[in-house]
Amino acid sequence: MPEHRLIRDCLAELAAQLPPPVVAELADGLFQTCQRYLRQGLGQDAAAKAALAEFGEPRAIVAAFARASPARRAARTLLATGPLAGACWAAVLIGNHAWTWPRPAHHAHCAWHRAAVIALLASAAFSGSYRSARRTAAAACLGLTALDATMLAATAVIAPSVIWPVIVAATASAARLSYSVRALRAIHAG
Repeated sequence: MPEHRLIRDCLAELAAQLPPPVVAELADGLFQTCQRYLRQGLGQDAAAKAALAEFGEPRAIVAAFARASPARRAARTLLATGPLAGACWAAVLIGNHAWTWPRPAHHAHCAWHRAAVIALLASAAFSGSYRSARRTAAAACLGLTALDATMLAATAVIAPSVIWPVIVAATASAARLSYSVRALRAIHAG
């Protein structure tokens, strides 16, 4: 049986907002559901309408996928762990009297970079769009990876005198780096 116009329209709407593998899986399920209704004796129009009613509105389907997306989950996890990692690095900076260190020329850029990463994470964490959450979470993960790597490298170069906070902060950053890389893989695959 050729695909019904109503089903084709629904899949086109889903394809505009979800990745092709997800749409292909939904199409298969929708087609099978329509076939089941046809076997029960419904006509083509009635079977297509019944299958679509069972699946739900495209907006509701997209919203459900957006809520469950790996990008949104990763962004929320990274937002939640940010204050802890920041507090660890603050302890390092305070314990080592960072206010006496020479200020690098790029110091102000680091603050803007942090603000941009936080904004991207917040946007991805609360996005209602699957694709938008994917793009912003990927950019945020890359930015966060750069921030954590910079803190680790700077600490290695500066060789602070108070070591135990460095160990805690470096562990927190290394864990976030590892999580960000895994999240990027999941986001890319999703």
